[in-house]
Amino acid sequence: MRQAAAPTLMSDTAAILPFVSGPNGTPKHVAVIMDGNGRWAQARNLPRSAGHKQGAEALRALMHACRKLGVHHLTVYAFSAENWRRPETEIHDIFGLMKFYLRRELAAFKENGIRLRVIGDLSRLPADLRAMIEEAEQETLAGGVFDLTVCFSYGARQEMSAAARAMAEDVRIGRLLPESINVDTLSRYLYTAHLPEPDLLIRTGGEKRLSNFLLWQCAYTELYFTEILWPDFGEAHFVEACRDFSHRERRYGLTD
Repeated sequence: MRQAAAPTLMSDTAAILPFVSGPNGTPKHVAVIMDGNGRWAQARNLPRSAGHKQGAEALRALMHACRKLGVHHLTVYAFSAENWRRPETEIHDIFGLMKFYLRRELAAFKENGIRLRVIGDLSRLPADLRAMIEEAEQETLAGGVFDLTVCFSYGARQEMSAAARAMAEDVRIGRLLPESINVDTLSRYLYTAHLPEPDLLIRTGGEKRLSNFLLWQCAYTELYFTEILWPDFGEAHFVEACRDFSHRERRYGLTD
């Protein structure tokens, strides 16, 4: 678990790849806890909504950087189960921002082969936002170039509880035998059944914890923490995180 430094780097792909290259190569699945929007806004005497808006732009830039580096899957923590305790006005602003970007980016997603998935307890969302999410997911279903998974109203403990309930129901109706349940079985019942496990998890904003994000999926994920607030996290910071990942020794318990 290492701290990030902000490198100076050319944005040309051909120049970036040798800088990143190491024994592990480029991570294929990156997960991000996008932390620091509120503090970014506060430091500038702006409303928290301005931080969320700038954070959304940072995500857009990160998607572009992922595709340049050959990352195939990006999973981001956009709104946690705990975020429902925030002020109603802030939650309303976040929902409005989600709608805005769904409208603005849908055509670009389709044009560039980007598949969007939104996972979490979506039953708690307003009906109009759920409808927009469902439409966007269907419209981008054919995308196979790049996967963006947005964790919204998401909590890992809640996800695992839902998976356990679903397995219990399948056992009750005879669809699943208790003795057949193993690690792979539970993985198939999670929201992320469509994804490989993350290779690299990045958390911005200075905190060093997972905060109920992908707890099952990140059992062997490399963790990378940076003090950079999410709205300021740019391509150079991302390349440095990938470079750090590529040079780590990943033993998986096979050696001391």
